[in-house]
Amino acid sequence: MSIFFELGQRPDEPGPPISGPTSYPEDVTARLSADAEKIIARYPQPRSALLPLLHLVQSEDGCLTNAGIAFCANQLGLTSAEVTAVATFYTMYRRTPTGDYLVGVCTNTLCAIMGGDAILDSLQDHLGISTGDTTDDGRVTLEHIECNAACDYAPVVMVNWEFFDNQTPATARDLVDGLRVGNPPEPTRGAPLCTFRETARTLAGLPDPRSGGDRVGDATLVGLRVARERGMSAPDPDAAAGSDDGAPDDQTVATEATKDASAPGPSATVPPEPNTAETNPDATDSHI
Repeated sequence: MSIFFELGQRPDEPGPPISGPTSYPEDVTARLSADAEKIIARYPQPRSALLPLLHLVQSEDGCLTNAGIAFCANQLGLTSAEVTAVATFYTMYRRTPTGDYLVGVCTNTLCAIMGGDAILDSLQDHLGISTGDTTDDGRVTLEHIECNAACDYAPVVMVNWEFFDNQTPATARDLVDGLRVGNPPEPTRGAPLCTFRETARTLAGLPDPRSGGDRVGDATLVGLRVARERGMSAPDPDAAAGSDDGAPDDQTVATEATKDASAPGPSATVPPEPNTAETNPDATDSHI
């Protein structure tokens, strides 16, 4: 009597199973192998390269496929079951075909109460799809996402992990309309948009051809400006290690004097108006 065990995603694993062809054509395998060799060389243990290799094969197919799983396993000397166990744990690895633009609406606490749920509902109606689905033209895949550490710009929509801040249902509809007609708008911060597959190559650790990713939002810099106004800075680790006289240094005195003070309320100068020297972090804050 023989027993057949199918290795891979557990039957009770949430989400659709990984599917698709089981192997790549020879030319695709050769091309991906050249990229994989560069990635694996960065790690003392080859299996440590699994996460970037999963991004690499996702850049080929727009999602994970059986062929991609098998490729990663062969490159790293792992079983397909071991690769699948990792691949199904992380939400950034897609199991179904993804459009050119993965549009994620944050519905975590702050974004939700600032209108994130309304934005998601509006986009589902406008695009005629549910979360996790892709438009018929293959341009936009819609999903709800958890917090992406941009609460000071809530509600936030992300497109291929680039930020579009302070959104409304109307601006979000304009955003996806631009994506669908081939006129992607500039993100609020960070680098210009590229396609989902190009993003996956960058996440794999391969060179990013884009430039202009140094834009920082004003709200991000408020804490830095307040610290400057109060004469606060990070302590010098070398000085702290070499001081043993027990006397408080200037930084300790400044910290003790301000630690219980209330944070300043919104004003016309915090943050300052755009186009001033203070709003250009490259001028004085390139080390931050």
